[in-house]
Amino acid sequence: MTRDSDDAWSFLRRATAARIALGRIGDSLPTRRVLEFALAHAEAQDAVHETLDAERLSRELAQFAPVIVMSRAADRQDYLQRPDLGRVLAAESRRVLTRDSFDVCIVTADGLSARATATHAPLLVRALRSYLHDLRLAPLVIATQARVALGDEIADALSATLVIMLIGERPGLTSADSLGAYLTYAPRPGETRDSERNCVSNIRPDGLPIEAAARLIGSLMRLALARKLTGIALKQDEALNLPVATFR
Repeated sequence: MTRDSDDAWSFLRRATAARIALGRIGDSLPTRRVLEFALAHAEAQDAVHETLDAERLSRELAQFAPVIVMSRAADRQDYLQRPDLGRVLAAESRRVLTRDSFDVCIVTADGLSARATATHAPLLVRALRSYLHDLRLAPLVIATQARVALGDEIADALSATLVIMLIGERPGLTSADSLGAYLTYAPRPGETRDSERNCVSNIRPDGLPIEAAARLIGSLMRLALARKLTGIALKQDEALNLPVATFR
């Protein structure tokens, strides 16, 4: 592919981060494209191995009275090699959670991209406030070495009806900072299936913007509490059609 034909795709590259029209030098890719791929791969690897500064995140979200917990995975290597340990609360962490009767608990967790959580979770938690004003909200929980199902254990320990787990997603080659949100109604530790959760994915500036994500999560939360369920029976379009008065 010549430089002229390569430039012909520039307008499309401005609209997507996808790797399109990479070109060809003989039987191989151009050196520039190979180096871009190597950089993206390295950034994705770094994101997986980064650790979440839970204390700093706690200071940023101090108004939500955060509590820091961790899973039974002792460190990052343990977390990556033993996914099962990331789904269960460490014994000492369960003891710091005060059992009460809450409508909703929000968990911010490192998952597979601490970068995504550190960067986007504070903004998203604040954006969700307008959807929570009349609900019994548990203290914010910051979880490290966490998998999605750790939210079930946290909600059970707090006696919360619904858990919103904000967690770093597995990095892609163009998205090392993607945040996901998982909503689960009446979670049952060790028993809740993935089909019983709703997921809002790719929350980041180049994906789903924070305000749009908050609107979708808030709408799903309200519909979940009204229907007493989450998962495949709870549809995003139906949630987004809820009247604005529902959130006031």
